[in-house]
Amino acid sequence: MSKPSPEPFAHEQFEPALLSDKPLEPAELADKQFESEHFDIVISGGGMAGSTLAWALLHAQPRLKLAIIEQQAEQVSPVSFDSRSIALAAGSVNKLQQWGLWPELAANACAIKHIHVSDRGHFGKTQLTAAEYQQHALGYVLEVDYLGALLSQKLANCKQLKRFAPNTISQITPTEQHQQLTLNSGVIIKTSLLLIAEGGASPSRTLAGFSVTERHYQQHAVITNLALNHSHQHRAFERFTEHGPIALLPLSKQRFSLVFTTTAEMASSLMQLDDDAFLHSVQQAFGYRAGIFKASGARASYPLSLRVSGDIVRHRVALLGNSLHNLHPIAGQGFNLALRDIAELVRQVTAKPDDIGGYTMLRAYQQARQHDIERVTTATDALVRLFSNRSRTVALARNVGLLAMTLCDELKRPLAEQAMGLRS
Repeated sequence: MSKPSPEPFAHEQFEPALLSDKPLEPAELADKQFESEHFDIVISGGGMAGSTLAWALLHAQPRLKLAIIEQQAEQVSPVSFDSRSIALAAGSVNKLQQWGLWPELAANACAIKHIHVSDRGHFGKTQLTAAEYQQHALGYVLEVDYLGALLSQKLANCKQLKRFAPNTISQITPTEQHQQLTLNSGVIIKTSLLLIAEGGASPSRTLAGFSVTERHYQQHAVITNLALNHSHQHRAFERFTEHGPIALLPLSKQRFSLVFTTTAEMASSLMQLDDDAFLHSVQQAFGYRAGIFKASGARASYPLSLRVSGDIVRHRVALLGNSLHNLHPIAGQGFNLALRDIAELVRQVTAKPDDIGGYTMLRAYQQARQHDIERVTTATDALVRLFSNRSRTVALARNVGLLAMTLCDELKRPLAEQAMGLRS
């Protein structure tokens, strides 16, 4: 897997011939008779990462002039039985608290007080409890619609924010002092810094010249919510089975959020089953450690892969979230890693308000994030490979490892700190 390059910009971008405030290719723009609107920062992507970033930036620097470009028209989904969820590490909750979001989210978040990790059919297992580490919770599970509704409400009241939706970027034209963006609607805007938070399949990432390393795991995830016959007691489960890992995250009202990772063929079969047959299949695959599954919601399925950008930044452009690192869900690190990207961007913009998008600022962002991203992507990829290997020798080794963590607190501590988002 390629690692982000140590220098944030290609050398040719700083050749004297390019250090001009004129567009590099002005011919296509000659017929535009109006002055382009200029923004301090433009965020491409108005999903969870992009909207959280916009709010965090404006919370820290209310005078910033921001824009969000989002391909879908804004809509707020009501929270329902089928709402999708994210696992938030304790460190991520601290960040949401700093940005003034957590007080309004806390009532709808479910605390994770126990994490049980096991390998079905083998002796290895380990448990983490919040009490062991003098914490109220190891993390929280939040239905994304609550976060989406809150961000939509808060951003709607920000006069410094302009939204271009539905819209996308069709052309990126760099100059020394800004990036010029041509939108599909024909509108042209300029920005000192373009932040790309479009998700794993990011077209603007390609337009900006970033290359991506991709690894297909030949796995699919089936996700849904499950109702239980009793309280889950704030327990989360990661169960490695012969079909693939099964994660259960506690939700309110005696529900679990299920992520069942398996082969494409089995995922297709699971998607075609009626609810009773689906519940039976999940129960047989997982076992009864979590209780009896009584009902399931709407299901969705998607292929799993690893996508990592070769660079974190280029000239007046930076990546974050899934546009920078799109991970397997096995360790639940995706959004937590994105929040650390956001926190660092906010830190850099706050520290260098007169150098937004400049070389010094972007180099500092890259250097601050590179090690954490490499560590988490490497560890997540290794975990996928370890628990996808059906070798008896490998199975024995991983179960000895799980057992060792149960018996030795010092071995468990790094796992607990990672789960709580206290290692970065």
